[in-house]
Amino acid sequence: MASTALLWFRDDLRLGDNAALRAAAGADALVCLYVLEEEGVRPLGGASQWWLANSLRALDAALREKGQKLILRSGNAAEIVPALADEIGASEVFWNRRYGPAEKIDGQVTRALKQRGIEAKTFAGALLHEPDAIKGSTGAAPKIFAPFWKRLRAAGDPPAPIRAPSKWPSTKRVASDDLADWSLEPTKPDWAGDMRDAWAPGEDGARKRLHAFVDGALSTYADSRERADRDGSSRLSPHLRFGEVSPTQVWHAAKHALDAPAKERPSPASVDKFLAELAWRDFAHHQLRAYPKIADENMRDQFDRFPWSEERKGFTAWTRGQTGYPLVDAAMRHLWAEGWMPNRLRMLTASFLIKHLLSDWRRGEKWFWDTLVDADPANNPTNWQWVAGSGIDSAPYFRIFNPVTQSEKADPDGDYVRKWVPEIAKLPAQFLTAPWEASPMELEEAGVRLGKTYPEPIVDHKEARERALGALKKMTGK
Repeated sequence: MASTALLWFRDDLRLGDNAALRAAAGADALVCLYVLEEEGVRPLGGASQWWLANSLRALDAALREKGQKLILRSGNAAEIVPALADEIGASEVFWNRRYGPAEKIDGQVTRALKQRGIEAKTFAGALLHEPDAIKGSTGAAPKIFAPFWKRLRAAGDPPAPIRAPSKWPSTKRVASDDLADWSLEPTKPDWAGDMRDAWAPGEDGARKRLHAFVDGALSTYADSRERADRDGSSRLSPHLRFGEVSPTQVWHAAKHALDAPAKERPSPASVDKFLAELAWRDFAHHQLRAYPKIADENMRDQFDRFPWSEERKGFTAWTRGQTGYPLVDAAMRHLWAEGWMPNRLRMLTASFLIKHLLSDWRRGEKWFWDTLVDADPANNPTNWQWVAGSGIDSAPYFRIFNPVTQSEKADPDGDYVRKWVPEIAKLPAQFLTAPWEASPMELEEAGVRLGKTYPEPIVDHKEARERALGALKKMTGK
């Protein structure tokens, strides 16, 4: 009797290194499904919706080359998946596992399928190692990254990536939503122009980006990743977020680079640092599983007493890149234009909002969630709580980035600031970190009028630092 399988795509929008797909392709007929889930998961922000639309379009094109197509449905996955399995006469439903609040949905789907006599088959594919594989001495996942990283390395390399199926089964005619009806992409206004220029969503774009990074910036990653004026980041984060490339593929590609001829080989320190950053992604997902409300609640209860400011003017200036601190403003404008910024600048801008403006980290996390193309339900809140000091393994609250010295380190010649803050681009480089230090004549020659063409600092760094430390003292009573 001919068998029919249903493959449920989620955050794994790729054909390569997809264990669920590889197993499902052994059926006589296959139907591929993506559900835009409206219950039980965090709704995507605007930038991520744009990415998803383009990623789904790319996946559908890749499937059509194999004689398949991507069926789109929206709503409650716990109802849609079993109903479609019934509709097509599937005997098995396949998917790759996910972690955190989404596990509840997967459990509901599994139970509904079982009631219908349909088997759910699930596979690993989202992380380097599944949460239960990395445990500390207490039997739970380590809450500090250093021991987590040590245990992950001791677990060995993740399994080698598997190839996409070489033979594909037939498919069935099934009704599908129209992607355009989901309204994932902006129209009036269409604010995604710079993102289209900057990114190539989809598995092919992910593959090209990975190869470009391994052949280029990986060689100096340990140093250049801290520089805003260099293309030192992998820029793989949105591809990983939507599963267009697996972390296993990225891990093995980076390690394989160490086998290249000496002249082309990256430094071991750079590869090790990059792998640690990849492991941080696993770490964040382990925390999401342990703390499902990580985007809404302080992981450290004492921060429930922190005297956050509700002031709006400073927050609005921060979102618009109008704080008067050039590197902060450049990063926030970069975020708005391309849906991304380097990790060092994420820490700087988050620190500025939380500590210079005393704004609740959740306000910033929500802004990033809406504007980042790589907004991840684990990484985004974990990183914000890390900066705020309210999470586990966090930077202490009293670690307050100085926007001026950070600019001197990350953008010493001012190239990044000139690109994203053009109204001060004609200033000499030494004043691009602190325009207010330029003389009236130097400002005039550069066409800069502080408070008019470019804002004066909305807070004084020294005063803001003292205020932040005072707020910390108020919280701790020390």
